[in-house]
Amino acid sequence: MKNILHFIINLLRSIYKLLKTRIGFVISFFVIVVVCLIWLFRGCSSKVQTEGRIEITPVQISKIQSIGQWEFLAISDEELIDTIRHGFFGDDELARIYYGTLRLGIDLNETEEGWIKMDKDTVVAKLPPIKLLDEHFIDEALTKAFYEKGKWSEEEKATLTLRASETMKARCLTLANIRSAEQNASLQFNNLLRSMGFKFSRIRFADTSTHK
Repeated sequence: MKNILHFIINLLRSIYKLLKTRIGFVISFFVIVVVCLIWLFRGCSSKVQTEGRIEITPVQISKIQSIGQWEFLAISDEELIDTIRHGFFGDDELARIYYGTLRLGIDLNETEEGWIKMDKDTVVAKLPPIKLLDEHFIDEALTKAFYEKGKWSEEEKATLTLRASETMKARCLTLANIRSAEQNASLQFNNLLRSMGFKFSRIRFADTSTHK
């Protein structure tokens, strides 16, 4: 600070001496213009550098979260489920065919605090784990009775439907299908961020064992 003040004082003294002559006035004016231009461009350079940094805003984060449930893989399945009830006068049997579509995806309302942030020029996002978006995936309207002997209550039929649901989940919620849904999620989320002006992104998923 002292060096700068000393420089300014010397500069003013030199200008004062030069102002006594016409040539000195011209030179002094030229020096002042050059100094002003240097200072002006220096300020502009600093401003561009500051404004050139891309940040993700709370408004943008809120807009992304407003998507809510986002589907990345749909799996259609059909299952034949049967049951036998043993009786004194013979056995009753019920067999039904169930149809369902299991939809895998994420729910952006379940994101953790600080789930998306900037790392220099890269958006880093930690998405919720892939899950079954709707537990009621069996289409009751398409359910068919394959074979029915005896009288069966609605409660017994509901138990059979529950078995069909568990069978479909065991068949479709495989690691391979979850990985496929994650790949689709990463691709589509990257495309979303690019459409918002972010060129670089890094996507990962929360651990299902720790995610609530």
